[in-house]
Parts: sequence; C-alpha cells; structure tokens
Amino acid sequence: MPIYEYRCNQCGTISEFLVGIGSKGSSLSCKQCGSPQLEKMISVSHPLKGERRESGHTCCGREERCSTPPCSTGGSCRRDYE
Repeated sequence: MPIYEYRCNQCGTISEFLVGIGSKGSSLSCKQCGSPQLEKMISVSHPLKGERRESGHTCCGREERCSTPPCSTGGSCRRDYE
C-alpha cells in the first residue's frame, strides 16, 4: 500500500497514512487532534541517483527556507550530506 501525507485543516499537523489504492482516505483522522478534516498533500520525490546538493542547502535547493512547506516545517527540510 502506498504512503500518503495529509495535513490537518484544524491544527496543521502533517501525518503519514498507509492508504489502499482503491480507498479515498475518507475514514482517516488527524493523529494529533482527531479531526477528520484532512487535505492530501503532494509528496516530494527523492531521486535515488544524480547530483547531490551541497551541504546546508534546503531540500528545494535554495539557500534560505521558503515560507511554505516543506521548507517552513522545521528541521525536516534540510538535507545535510556528509
């Protein structure tokens, strides 16, 4: 089953759910507040090969964080390669 990310329209929490291909996710609720008002997010793909970004850049390649997700969601955005 694929994993989808949903953002809660009540509290803003982003959660991951395993959702069957034929299911629309209508029975899901926020893991933080329990609200059924969830919005499916577009997941960011992660390339398996290719160029790696320099250390300290954000996931979208900018020097500074964006004001919208995923950059605005805190430390989960930064990709620091050793």
